[in-house]
Formats: sequence, C-alpha cells, structure tokens
Amino acid sequence: MHDLILIGGGLANGLIAWRLKQLRPALRILLVERETALGGNHTWSFYQEDLAPAQHAWLAPLVVRQWPAYEVRFPAHRRILNTACYSIDSERFHAVLMHDLSDCVMLDAEVGDIDAVNGTVVINGQRHAAHAIIDGRGHESSAHMRHAWQKFLGREVELGRPHGQAMPIIMDATVEQRDGYRFVYTLPFDERRILIEDTYYSTSPALDPASLRTNIDAYAAARGWQIARVLREETGVLPIALSGDIDRYWNDKPDALPRSGLRAGLFHATTGYSLLFTVRLADEIAALAEAGDIRADTVYRLVRNFSAEQWRSQRFLRALNRMLFFAGEPDQRYRILQRFYTLPQQLVERFYAARLTRFDQLRILSGKPPVPVAAALRALCDLRKETSSKPS
Repeated sequence: MHDLILIGGGLANGLIAWRLKQLRPALRILLVERETALGGNHTWSFYQEDLAPAQHAWLAPLVVRQWPAYEVRFPAHRRILNTACYSIDSERFHAVLMHDLSDCVMLDAEVGDIDAVNGTVVINGQRHAAHAIIDGRGHESSAHMRHAWQKFLGREVELGRPHGQAMPIIMDATVEQRDGYRFVYTLPFDERRILIEDTYYSTSPALDPASLRTNIDAYAAARGWQIARVLREETGVLPIALSGDIDRYWNDKPDALPRSGLRAGLFHATTGYSLLFTVRLADEIAALAEAGDIRADTVYRLVRNFSAEQWRSQRFLRALNRMLFFAGEPDQRYRILQRFYTLPQQLVERFYAARLTRFDQLRILSGKPPVPVAAALRALCDLRKETSSKPS
C-alpha cells in the first residue's frame, strides 16, 4: 500500500514527489513514467521573482545555469532587464530525482485502469493501491477551454568558436514574422554551447520540424555562428489560455482524480510555462503531508481549489492573450510585446510571476494600443466559451 502514486514522471509530478521526499522521507511514494527517463527532453526556465526565496532554495539542486540578466530584441526596441534567470534541463532533473527517490520510481511502465474512488491503478498488468493518486500526464483538451499555442523547436548546439553572448536573449523578434508571433530564444550554457529555439505564438499547434531546423541554421549563420555539432533537440507545444470555464473543466472529470501540471490547467496563461505553479502546488501538497493528511479526498480538494484559484487570478492575462491573437494581423503581433517591454522592470517581473496588480493592469492598457483600437476592445471583451479547445 502506497501513500501516494503519481502517474507521469514529468516536471509536475517529479517535483511533487521530490519535495515530499525531502520533507517526509518515510512516505511511501511511487512515481510512474512510461518512458525510460524522467522529465522527457526539455529545458525549463524561470525568473528570480517567480518564486519565494525558500522555493528557490529547495529547487537549487536542479538548476544547471543561472544568469544575472536577460535581453529582449524587437525591430524598434532592445533592452536588458536586470532580472536573474535560471534554467533546469531534463538530464539534471532525471539524475537528481533518480538519486534522491531511488526505489520510488518505476520507469518504462505501462499504466492501465485508474480507479480514483478505490485508490488503485494498474501498472504493467498489476494493480497497485494508494491513499491518493495524482495524474500528471500533460495537457488534456476540454470542450470548456479555448486555447492558442506556443510551439517551438530548440537545438542545443556546440559552436566552432565562442558565441560571445553573455546572457539569455529570451525574445529576438527581429526575425521574419510568420505563423503568428515569432521569435528566437537563446540560452548560452558555456562559451560554445548554446540553445537556439525557434518559437511561435500561433492559432495552430502544428509543427514543421524540418522548416524550424532550417530557420535555426539560418539564424545561427546570421549571428556569425558556425554549428560544429547538434547536442540534442527538443520540441514543445504549450497551451496559451484565451477563455474558459474552470469549474466545468473539473466537473467533466467525474472520477475525482487529482491532477497536476498542465493536466490541472496549472500554467501561466500567456507563456504556457507551468514551473512556478508546479512549485507552489508541491509546497501545498507537502503541507498536507506534514499534517498527515494525504488522502484521496483532501488531495483532490486541494488541487481543484488551487487550480480554480490560479485560473481566476489570470483573467486579465487571458484578455491580453485575446488581444495578442485577434486584435491585429499575425505579422504585426510583435508590436504588442515590443510595447510591453518598454514598461517598468518590476511590472515585467510581476507579469511573469502571474502577480500583476490592478495598477499594473491599468499601466499595461494605458496609452495608444499598438493594434487597432476597435479590434483591441473587441478582443479584450470577448468572453465566449468555446465548444472546443481549438481556437476558431
């Protein structure tokens, strides 16, 4: 009998399991992953103000690189923001969790029937029991959620000569605009090793890997970089929230199964990133464990309430997303972000931490919008509930 079984060994469930073991090593946890490694093949980045100091402290062993600042580039504006940023990669994630969780992890595992009511799950043909089960197997479409997409292909490469880039460029939107808002994201890990990511904010989740690889090669050449070898490649398609009904989203899941990460709707509405909410949820579940209250009903209630609270707190961000996607022509969407990055640094930090104040919201909307006014107002006020998670 386990205290907790976590289905899916990605970022969300991995951090929950790891945090619980840090604080309650006697807990009987089982982390189940269908692949041969935890965390997939990803890079997760976050900023200083996204997390509390104590959260930075317990996450620190996973960080592979940190920088004191980052840069953004747009056709009419370039800026360096003195905000510390950090990156975690899946290789370090897997290594640390396998060391610390040891016999609590089951890899290359096939999950069958999950019975949340009776607390059982079939794994590799055998039924396992637990006081609570959490499903963290990634994004799940819903008739009650309306999304667009941030999609990307990244290549970590080794260059023939030093790249000369001291800090991340999280948005280089000086590139040709196509398939929505496009930018290139670069993370320098050492003087010759750098991640180059071709990224799109699009109404279509479709990726053309061959085309994106060509774009990355062209970008490297334009920067004067000679790629000696490709070390690894990662792809992703993240939901960008436009509108929805979080209560109906959960009510459509009659199994009362707790969920985590993207599967619980826990992601930053505009970036699609889930790390900051995952860390916060891990601390909340750890508090339950500290109180000796890891039970199916208490975990479900906590996760559902946390998901609903975060969804409602991001209503303004979803309105901004609708303006980004529907208030102007696709090749002009960059103008909204270009203007946004002229705002005070602390406001930008609160934006990424999903903690905008009322004054921040007014500041973002003040002045002449960088898109047609009537279209901007229509997009901001559009609160339709779609019948598909795919945007119209």
